[in-house]
Amino acid sequence: MVVSLLTAIIHIYTIIVIVRVIFSWLPARHQANQFYEFVYAITEPAMRPLRRIIPPLGGFDLSPIALLLILGVARGLLKRL
Repeated sequence: MVVSLLTAIIHIYTIIVIVRVIFSWLPARHQANQFYEFVYAITEPAMRPLRRIIPPLGGFDLSPIALLLILGVARGLLKRL
């Protein structure tokens, strides 16, 4: 029960991170709405520490990729339980 709930939360968070990445490709005017602000507010606390460890490479922010990898590993470990 708890493992299923945690797996579902990780899955939903993964989707939210992907939505943030897609928003980052859009012009800035699309980022000026409440939905984007919500997505930013819940993903930034996880990405900020990763940015300190992984600097941008050629102008690309790799923190979403690192976060998606971490979430994937966590989900895989939970599925083994």
